[in-house]
Amino acid sequence: MPTLQVKTASADYPVFVGRNLFPAIARAKRLRQCGKVFVVTSPEIWALWGKKFLAAFPKDQQPTVLFLPAGERFKRLSQIERLASELAAAGADRSSVLIAFGGGIIGDLAGFLAAIYMRGIDYLQVPTTLLAQVDSSAGGKTGANLASGKNLIGSFHHPRAVFADIDVLQTLPDRELRAGLYESVKAGIIRDAALFRFMEKNSEKILSRDPAALERVITASIRMKAQVVGIDERDSGLRMVLNYGHTLGHAIESATNYRALLHGEAIAWGMLAALRIALARKTVGRDQAERIEQTLLAYGPLPPFRSTPAKLLTAAGRDKKNSAGTRRFILPQGIGNAVVAEDVTDQELHAAVEWLLTHARRGFSNP
Repeated sequence: MPTLQVKTASADYPVFVGRNLFPAIARAKRLRQCGKVFVVTSPEIWALWGKKFLAAFPKDQQPTVLFLPAGERFKRLSQIERLASELAAAGADRSSVLIAFGGGIIGDLAGFLAAIYMRGIDYLQVPTTLLAQVDSSAGGKTGANLASGKNLIGSFHHPRAVFADIDVLQTLPDRELRAGLYESVKAGIIRDAALFRFMEKNSEKILSRDPAALERVITASIRMKAQVVGIDERDSGLRMVLNYGHTLGHAIESATNYRALLHGEAIAWGMLAALRIALARKTVGRDQAERIEQTLLAYGPLPPFRSTPAKLLTAAGRDKKNSAGTRRFILPQGIGNAVVAEDVTDQELHAAVEWLLTHARRGFSNP
């Protein structure tokens, strides 16, 4: 199976991409050396895969399962406290290991739980959505939402390993698959022109869940992120380009109370809005802008949402990339390259929001 390595100043761990990885998880070196094993998952994921997951573990090391309800609204500190209390009641100590078995919300919250329980215990990432496999499971970012914004509380806490199993994607709803594919298109736009071209030319094969095509997309997406994180672990420079589409994407999520769109859909809307700024600035040519838009929309129409300029602008003002009054925006500079812009004006931001709200009423799709 393809094995990638994430190497940063503070961590060095493998990312495995392949099929039928549950036995490999059970054999992971860290699990052979630990005390109790705990799995944080959702009832929906466990109903689909729980029996097969447990069957991979020896009878004398069956994991204790902790459940987190599905949905962004449960990505809160109250759930962290509940799960920590359940860990303590079940006898978890510093030798214990958590397994985050689910999508990005599970991975972020379980990672944060691992970061702060007894001042830090080890955990493994087993992402079950394409979005989590290509983006959030590697890189060490963990966190929870506040009422005022997304991921405003959290920590950097790297997993000991990541297992991206392509088989679990076969039960993923089509909409969830597309949401993850938008993030992979993003990876191509910002730093991997070859990945972008592959996704541009092979949307039908990828959407049909061809294992070889999915493996190529997942591997390339993770490789790109690993390279960026290896250069900038703490999000102080280059790593910010991974947030292309996130300034207004997170604003959309916050303004709609995390109920209207999936995360990848909101980010796709944010990418298209940021593309308008780049196009107006001529940092990207019209031909490339059209290719970016058409490739994003090749992976499905973007659902509609409703909001107001005031709500989106207020939410965008709380973006955690902003610092000391400076607004940071990620803009494409040709396919395969992106830059961090610190001079996006109020007028440009308002124009991007106006474009969003004009198109969001009916959704957005290729003609």
